[in-house]
Amino acid sequence: MRSMTIVIPTYNEAGNLPSLSDKLWALPLTDLKLLIVDDNSPDGTGALAEKIALKYPGKLSVIHRSGKQGLGSAYIAGFRKALMDGAEAVGQMDADFSHSPKYVPDLLEQMEKWDVAVGSRYIPGGSLDDRWSMARVLLSRFGNAYARSILRLPIRDVTGGFRIWRRETLLGMPLEQIRSNGFVFQVEMAFVAQRLGYRIIERPICFEDRRVGQSKMSFRIQLEAALRVWQVFFLHHNLTPADRHQVA
Repeated sequence: MRSMTIVIPTYNEAGNLPSLSDKLWALPLTDLKLLIVDDNSPDGTGALAEKIALKYPGKLSVIHRSGKQGLGSAYIAGFRKALMDGAEAVGQMDADFSHSPKYVPDLLEQMEKWDVAVGSRYIPGGSLDDRWSMARVLLSRFGNAYARSILRLPIRDVTGGFRIWRRETLLGMPLEQIRSNGFVFQVEMAFVAQRLGYRIIERPICFEDRRVGQSKMSFRIQLEAALRVWQVFFLHHNLTPADRHQVA
């Protein structure tokens, strides 16, 4: 079993973080660490994370940022630190329980044969929360189909943010070239991984509605993401497996 660090960006997630960390550490995984990347949450999420870190020495660390700097840059900062600290696998997930911790062991198991494992809403066995409105369901499905058709991606859930990466995969990725800093970050990472020839597997999950707090998704954000898909295409469409960074 690989050692793993899960990167969790936070902004006003104090109501979710204690329960989420407890449920993750209750999983049958022997070497699981959490890395919180907090953008100076007004509700004190960063300070709360530090208290949890003191309670569980060596199991949680925190990156404090000066303000809302975007999802993409939060993940990149977290990935770099996790790799620097020696993680053999690096996970990414939301802090709001839309990504259930129960799926983590199955995703991690895929690292034995695959380069990236994606928790997918849109393959057989995957689903969306029954509480989602029809408009929200249609918007999500359209966003995925739109990005997949432009980028010709074989995976079905290109916007989902529940993923686990092999260490060697992230080291081979040109993270310095990733430009997206919103929700399209997930699309860009998937496209770059596919262009570089990394093997991606999807595993079914139920994407649940958040338990505490308000969603940060909006129609404006979805529209902006759709427009930025073209930027992702023109920036990376010439990549080939020969462009992977050399891994020592």
